[in-house]
Amino acid sequence: MPLNLAIVWEEFLKIIKEEVGSRIVETWFKAVTLSHWDTSKKIIYLEVPNAFTKQWVASHYTHLFQTHLGRLLHQESPAIVFVDVFSYPAKPLVVGVPVTLQDEQENKQESVAGPLATQQSAAKNKAPLNAEYLFENFVLGPSNELAHAAAQAVAAHPGVLYNPLFIYGNSGLGKTHLLHAIGNRIKATRKKITIMYQTADRFVHEFINAIRFDKIHFFEAKYKNIDVLLIDDIQFISNKEQTQEAFFHIFNALYDAQKQIVFTSDSFPRDIQGLAERLRSRLEGGMITDIQTPTLETKIAIVKKKAESHNQQLPDDVAYSIASCALHNIRELEGALIRVLAFASLTKQPITIAMIEKVLVKVKESKTMPVDLKHIAQSVASYYSVTIQDLRSIKRNKDLSLIRHIAMYLMKKMTPVSLTEIASFWRRKDHSTVIHAVDKIEKNIQKNNDFLLTLAEIERRINIHH
Repeated sequence: MPLNLAIVWEEFLKIIKEEVGSRIVETWFKAVTLSHWDTSKKIIYLEVPNAFTKQWVASHYTHLFQTHLGRLLHQESPAIVFVDVFSYPAKPLVVGVPVTLQDEQENKQESVAGPLATQQSAAKNKAPLNAEYLFENFVLGPSNELAHAAAQAVAAHPGVLYNPLFIYGNSGLGKTHLLHAIGNRIKATRKKITIMYQTADRFVHEFINAIRFDKIHFFEAKYKNIDVLLIDDIQFISNKEQTQEAFFHIFNALYDAQKQIVFTSDSFPRDIQGLAERLRSRLEGGMITDIQTPTLETKIAIVKKKAESHNQQLPDDVAYSIASCALHNIRELEGALIRVLAFASLTKQPITIAMIEKVLVKVKESKTMPVDLKHIAQSVASYYSVTIQDLRSIKRNKDLSLIRHIAMYLMKKMTPVSLTEIASFWRRKDHSTVIHAVDKIEKNIQKNNDFLLTLAEIERRINIHH
């Protein structure tokens, strides 16, 4: 019996609705059509109505198509091809291919020898620079001008000025943008310099694999033989003693060789709990600067600049309407803009203040009525039939710990409050407890799809009863 793709797609939409919510499904996923499943080449072909939708769903939702359509079609990590139906015979956008044939062969060889088998293959593990994150499209304002100036100085004179450079601030304010901008500027102006961008959690993962497969010497060589090291979210190596020890020696080797090191974090170095004192002193040994929440004027400038990157010119009153709706950071601001642009594109309507009010009504509601920590705690406790008192206690049995971690994770995800405030709610001494909880839940999400669906259901209940 031939496979009924329409039924597969309907089942996929049901799953996705539980995971991302009906609004995103209506805006993005229902604009996509499952057109063909090539069983021999393991390729899923998805039709999209225009180039804008193609770029957006490809960059934001490919992993969901791979995971859930792959499961429904009984194929692990299939390739995804997005085809703009109005652009034939334009070349389709191919994304989501886990590895090329060449990489696949190298991975087979590596599985025999263990990861980091050679310095050359190890170098491929670094995260690539995002070519869209440049100094030229970073919007300046009073909240970020010092961090921006320091980053430009480092890019102009790597290893000479401000080494290390430490940029901290809340999530979504532009720290990662500046980190990539440094790398991209150096890459463009100094062709022979070796640059590595890496997230701290990926660094930890690599280190664990290096220990597991007895390849520490390759791991150390990979990091010590570079000229510029860019580490994102350094706070995630807290409470990991062996990783900190390895990083301490890598830091010293690079610093002594006058190689440039740049860190980002959500906290000032002395506020990162679970760091060895000698490593903390290294982080504090250079230039430290922060990025704060942008002013309304800066938000308006960001909205207009981001719209221009999508070939849209927004009047001041329209940009103001979007900027005044946005929540707590630039990432949410961009999300609000994208929803407006997508709605205008899909419905062929002009962007007006009335339309913005309609599209962003939920954003405004969440701005005026934020979800509070107690409500999240009560919802999680109710879902698992336990009490808040039990969760706030020092009891450490496995079930209570997991439920407590879920509540902390959702508090960080759904509220603008600081990690310290979340820790205080749970009567914990410092925010390292929250960092540990978030780390544990994120790892569970990656390993267990059913767990992800459980989180989505809890989040849905929190929003319904809010």
